Amino acid sequence: MNAPSDIRERFVAAAGDLSQSLGFGRNLGQIYGHIYFSPRAQSLDDLCEALGISKGSASMSVRQLEQWGALNKIWVKGSRRDYYEAGVEFGRIIRRAMIDMVGRTTESADGLLDESETWLKQHGGANHEDLAFLTERVQKLQEFRQRASGLWNSPVIQVLLKK
Repeated sequence: MNAPSDIRERFVAAAGDLSQSLGFGRNLGQIYGHIYFSPRAQSLDDLCEALGISKGSASMSVRQLEQWGALNKIWVKGSRRDYYEAGVEFGRIIRRAMIDMVGRTTESADGLLDESETWLKQHGGANHEDLAFLTERVQKLQEFRQRASGLWNSPVIQVLLKK
């Protein structure tokens, strides 16, 4: 590493890689990394220029990061643009991102699970081998879902993702 800009660029690239590997997209991580390692607040135009991304992509990513508390919109005297600074409450950011990710991922599965359980209860009187098998499997998934949802209340998770 030859200069502070090298450090910044490597962290921005690493944040993009991490974000992409988690399924959020490279731009989301790069934007957070760029703003986190910038000494001054950044506008959408600043992000587009520094990262070589479109304004639409920057805008969508910034909105997502704001929802997680990863970015804070600030006012800059004499400018009508929106500027952003990085939030540094990592536990809160990760918690919100995980809830968002898990919520989106499990929402459709939860609906299918509930719908299947209801249907199987209504038709459970029929003595059919397939229905008994499906009922057992759906029940195991319900039990797993209950245990997994209890994970959020684990003391270790609560300490790690302190609000």
